[in-house]
Amino acid sequence: MAKADILPATPNAIAHAAKLLRAGQLVAFPTETVYGLGGDATNDGAVAAIFAAKDRPRFNPLIVHVPSLSEAEGLAAFDQRARIAAQHFWPGPLTLVLRRRDDCGVSLLASAGLATIAVRVPVHPVAQALLRATGRPLAAPSANRSGRVSPTEASHVAAELGERIALILDGGSCAVGLESTVLDLTGATPTLLRPGGVTMEALTALLGPIAVGDSDPDAPRSPGQLASHYAPRLPLRMAATAPQPGEALLAFGPHPVSGFVETLNLSAKRDVTEAAANLFAMLRRLDRPDFTGIAVMPIPDSGLGRAINDRLRRAAAARP
Repeated sequence: MAKADILPATPNAIAHAAKLLRAGQLVAFPTETVYGLGGDATNDGAVAAIFAAKDRPRFNPLIVHVPSLSEAEGLAAFDQRARIAAQHFWPGPLTLVLRRRDDCGVSLLASAGLATIAVRVPVHPVAQALLRATGRPLAAPSANRSGRVSPTEASHVAAELGERIALILDGGSCAVGLESTVLDLTGATPTLLRPGGVTMEALTALLGPIAVGDSDPDAPRSPGQLASHYAPRLPLRMAATAPQPGEALLAFGPHPVSGFVETLNLSAKRDVTEAAANLFAMLRRLDRPDFTGIAVMPIPDSGLGRAINDRLRRAAAARP
C-alpha cells in the first residue's frame, strides 16, 4: 500500500474518509484523547485489518465509537447507571463496557469474542463529523503499532502506520492527550479498568464507590490492560530523583532534576492536565538512539495523575 495521504479535516476530506470507511478501508482521525485508527465496526474484514495494521493481539478488544447515546443504545444494554454516566460524561473521554445486545451488529472480533462491548461517544468535532458522515459505528483503537506510544498528532500516525492505512485526517494536536477512562458496568459494582480522561474522583462523585479491576494481560476485558503498553523503544524509569549516564528526562514542576543529557518538562507549573496533554508527544521526542533511556520525575497519583502514572508504569514494564 502507498503511504497514506494526510489531509486537513475539511468537510470534503471528511466525506472522502467516510466513503473509504464504508468501503472497508482504514482511516486515522483525531479525537479529544489520541488519534484513532478507524474501521467499520460492523465489517469483519475491516476490524481484522485494524488488528493487522497495528500488529495487535486479537484477544485485546477494541473500543467502538458512535456519535450519540441513542446509537450506543442500539449496540449495548444500558441500565440506569450506564445512562447516568453517559448523560453526564458523553460526549467525552469515557468508555463504558456493557453487555452486547443480542441484535448488536458490531463484529464479534471487535469484542474479542466477549459478551461485552466497549463503547464511547467522542466530543472532538472531526470525530463527530466523521461518525455522522460514515453512518456506521467505528472501531478505533489508538493509531499506532501495538504496545507503542499513542499518537497525539497526525505526523505521529504517519510515522507509525503511514504505509498500512488509506488516509489520515489532520485535526491538530489532541487536547486531552491520554486515552479514555474505561468503566465496566456489567457487574454489581462499577469497576475501573483503565484510568484516563475522566478521573476516578469524578466517577465516584456521580456513581458512588468504584472498584479497581485487576488486569489480566492474557485475557484483557478492555483496551490498555496489557502489562507492557504505551512503550517507547528506550527503557523508561519512573520516580527519578537523580540522573543515570546518558539518560534524558521528562520533568514535572518548576525545579527539574539537573544532570540529564536533555530535559523536556511535562508541566513546569505542576498542572496534571497540561502534563497529560504533553505526555505521549514528549515521550516520542525523547525516544532517540542517542540516549540510553528516559527518566521521569515523580507525578502525583491522583486525578489525571493516576492515568499518567498508569501509562508510565506500562511503558516501564518488562517487554514481551
